[in-house]
Amino acid sequence: MGSLSIWHWVIVLVIVMLVFGTKKLGNIGGDIGKAVKGFKDGVKGDDDAPAANTPPAAPSQVADKSTIDVETKEKSKF
Repeated sequence: MGSLSIWHWVIVLVIVMLVFGTKKLGNIGGDIGKAVKGFKDGVKGDDDAPAANTPPAAPSQVADKSTIDVETKEKSKF
């Protein structure tokens, strides 16, 4: 009752393919690949490049790097 042989892994792979189907497994593999690529890009941490979702700040709005400019919104009680 040691390690599993190659035939055990082949049977498991066939059962998984029957349950999920090859298209679903391909989609899962693609999603995992995109997630790994995104993780690697995030870990790389290019500090010079601006974030994709945020527009760059206008030079007139930022006095220096220690200044934090925020906008507040008031809650209405209605």
